Amino acid sequence: MDYDRIKRILKLDRKLDLKSAEILNGIIGKSNLGSIGKLIRSRYVIIFGAGPSLEKDIKNIKSVGLIEFTTVIVVDGALTALTENDITPDIIVTDLDGDIDTLIEANNNGVIVIVHAHGDNIEMIREIVPKLKNVIGTTQIGKFDKLRNFGGFTDGDRAVYMAEYFNAELIFLAGMDFGSEIGRYSRKYDRKSKIKKLMIGRKLLEKLAMKSNPVILNLTSGGEDLRGIPRISVENAKKLIL
Repeated sequence: MDYDRIKRILKLDRKLDLKSAEILNGIIGKSNLGSIGKLIRSRYVIIFGAGPSLEKDIKNIKSVGLIEFTTVIVVDGALTALTENDITPDIIVTDLDGDIDTLIEANNNGVIVIVHAHGDNIEMIREIVPKLKNVIGTTQIGKFDKLRNFGGFTDGDRAVYMAEYFNAELIFLAGMDFGSEIGRYSRKYDRKSKIKKLMIGRKLLEKLAMKSNPVILNLTSGGEDLRGIPRISVENAKKLIL
């Protein structure tokens, strides 16, 4: 599913997407991709989404001590849940519609923030990005000297595409339900649009699973099955990496 098809489904404004990318490109410094590469390349990675299963998944993952053996990437709204459970991520992937205070605090404590530019977050980019450090920008359109396009569209599937791009050893998904129920940590959403975005994210992940070099496995305790991404228990996941 390419950008033009997604644009038609969601009625995106290409000019606003381009404007947002240009603004972000002008604010951030040169991307330090090496910092992400060190955290992901040949590492075991857990990516936390903000689906309804998130809280249960965090509990299950903590119960077997899986966090200490992995690089933790968190998607926007899920950051609040991880913070409440005393988990510090290594990387945050966001389009700036989550808890901004928690985001800024995590960034001040050394967490890398991947900020995505799209037509609906121009003002947030102008307001928030200058307050951040160690920021890497991404876009879904065009080519820019400082912004990257790792693939994907929603925060969740973009995080997985990024982990695949940097050649993670193994990618685990958590809190990624992709059903009709929306998790309480998903913030500022229109339900109809959110369901469409979840459908797009699911299709993009299933597409990636068909060609991905790292194996992608699903730790999510509920939600929909993902074609090409087998479910696995936290106990078996730990056995895989030890």
